[in-house]
Amino acid sequence: MKKVALLGSTGSIGTQSLEVIEKHGLQVTALAAHSNAELLAAQAKKFHPEAVCIFDPAKVEQLETMLMGEHIEVLCGMDGLCEIAQAESTEVLLNSVVGMVGLLPTLKAIEAGHDIALANKETLVAGGSLVMKNAAEKGVKIYPIDSEHSAIFQSLQGNSMNRIRKIILTASGGPFFGKTREELLHVRAADALKHPNWDMGNKITIDSATMMNKGLEFIEAKWLFDLTPDQIEIVVHRQSVLHSAVEYEDCAVIGQMGVPDMKIPIQYALLYPERVECPTRPLSLTDYGTLTFEKPDYDTFDCLRCAIDAITEGGLRPAIVNGANEEAVGHFLRDEIGFLEIGELVRAAMDHVKGGEVTCYEEVLEADQAARAYVRERMTKK
Repeated sequence: MKKVALLGSTGSIGTQSLEVIEKHGLQVTALAAHSNAELLAAQAKKFHPEAVCIFDPAKVEQLETMLMGEHIEVLCGMDGLCEIAQAESTEVLLNSVVGMVGLLPTLKAIEAGHDIALANKETLVAGGSLVMKNAAEKGVKIYPIDSEHSAIFQSLQGNSMNRIRKIILTASGGPFFGKTREELLHVRAADALKHPNWDMGNKITIDSATMMNKGLEFIEAKWLFDLTPDQIEIVVHRQSVLHSAVEYEDCAVIGQMGVPDMKIPIQYALLYPERVECPTRPLSLTDYGTLTFEKPDYDTFDCLRCAIDAITEGGLRPAIVNGANEEAVGHFLRDEIGFLEIGELVRAAMDHVKGGEVTCYEEVLEADQAARAYVRERMTKK
């Protein structure tokens, strides 16, 4: 019975992960959420973990009251996340929190020798060199949960002796693919939160609309699969059926297909290398009929270009782009800026915030904070 600690248990990935965990009888050692104390308490009563963590300190008392008599330790904040990540009783840390908050717990789990099932993009975007170096030194395995990276991981199985020419990273294109910049001038948050294929949290859905999500996945892919940026091709595939593919040196292309359901990659990460029944529906290609593939529009969706430029330059640039994007998306969700201003703020931060090489977590955090501060400063001058 594999023992799993789950960070981000009340979000979309977290709740689907618990469905997979329940179906296959895995043991939950700990649960963590940002602020949804009610759902976290309900999950704790159902799965009986040793500990829970609520990141928002204002919700601690409420959570303690709801779990009174359950004999479950209640933790709080970043210290709580890190304590859960390092717990001896855990074998796998499933990290599905959103944002930079996910990096330090991942590093702590690796330090403790726990394998990682990773759905937190920022872990590798901001701290990829640190994470992969530490994981290699500790012999820790990182199993990707993003559908695209899981597809690449699956397409690599049995092909370790063959050389990769490139990977084909598919993108849905989000709700605005095909629109011009002029058509996007007056887009508000409510418009951008309508994703065509996936049910995700607000921040990730906005990132999909700007295509920053694909830019972050581009950076992740570089670290996960030890590639150069020119070995990664982004292709817009509106149906989200081919989740990504690998092209080998002989020009053979091997990909992974399935209905757009995150339970498939979640299950593969948790049960690897086993393939067992999954609580989703099977793929019928005839139901889809036609699958399409197009080039991204880098001019309209400039967040995507920013991310690729950042990892091409390297060092702290991806952390700067990520921090600026998180800050800008927050302002957009509050209707304080327009849709196109997200990319403009990210590019400005990338051009003006000091970079450098990555040697420790503190440098990554400092770059992240500097990028956020730059965006906030720009906002005060509006």
